[in-house]
Amino acid sequence: MRLVTTPRVTFLRDLAREIAAHFGRGRMIVAVDGPVQSGKTAFADDLGSVLREQGHSVFRASMEGFHRSRAAQADFGDDTAERYSRYGFDESALRRVLVEPFRLGGSTAFVTRVLDPARDAWVEPKWITGPADAILLLDGRFVLRERLDELWDFRIAIGGDPVDPADRLVYAERDPRLVADVVVDLEDPSEPRLI
Repeated sequence: MRLVTTPRVTFLRDLAREIAAHFGRGRMIVAVDGPVQSGKTAFADDLGSVLREQGHSVFRASMEGFHRSRAAQADFGDDTAERYSRYGFDESALRRVLVEPFRLGGSTAFVTRVLDPARDAWVEPKWITGPADAILLLDGRFVLRERLDELWDFRIAIGGDPVDPADRLVYAERDPRLVADVVVDLEDPSEPRLI
């Protein structure tokens, strides 16, 4: 289905073509990072729609679906910005049930979320499969940190300075805007632009 052409959709079509130029064949993972409430999830959703419009098989996931439960986070100490930035997300589950099986391709099934953070409850896993050529589009805080870097084929950072204490800690270690393939300014979400 053809999307209505707006400045945002036009921008996303250009970006989708750039991603596709890196894509070729097989499985590809695109990561979208940005500070809290920067618009990264809506941006990734819209980018997924544009990639589908261009004929790609796209799967969506968010780091929000890979939070550790509050009880599991408490095992790492008091509730601080440092604890959240280091242990707030279950990166092992992300690798084990999403990234690694997605990379295998074929009929190997993968899961796009393990926890509902709003309810602080595990979700029943929905194992899905996809075609040999597919793009996984993952958004979330801290996804461009160094210890996850080898997981991504294309990196997008949403511009803007961190305002949340956990974001500030992670940005001090490694600013995602400095390692991304593309940095996007969403100050006006209706008219994104490259930085």
